[in-house]
Amino acid sequence: MEQIANLHIEKLPEGLYLATCDDIPGLIAQGRTITETVEIARDVAKKLLEAQAERDQQAKLTSIEDSFDYPLILSL
Repeated sequence: MEQIANLHIEKLPEGLYLATCDDIPGLIAQGRTITETVEIARDVAKKLLEAQAERDQQAKLTSIEDSFDYPLILSL
């Protein structure tokens, strides 16, 4: 089952990107590009959700519907 967790991504003064997530407490990821940051965040989220499942805790994520908005990031 696929679910949505909303990431907040900000560019740091050093030029790196930092991702956090209110939906998954403890999720923090940093990368050189937005793509790298999102990939790292996805890996961290999976590990955090697996750890929560082992402790019988469940994150309150939104299930993916038949239609949803997704930002397309382009480099021009």
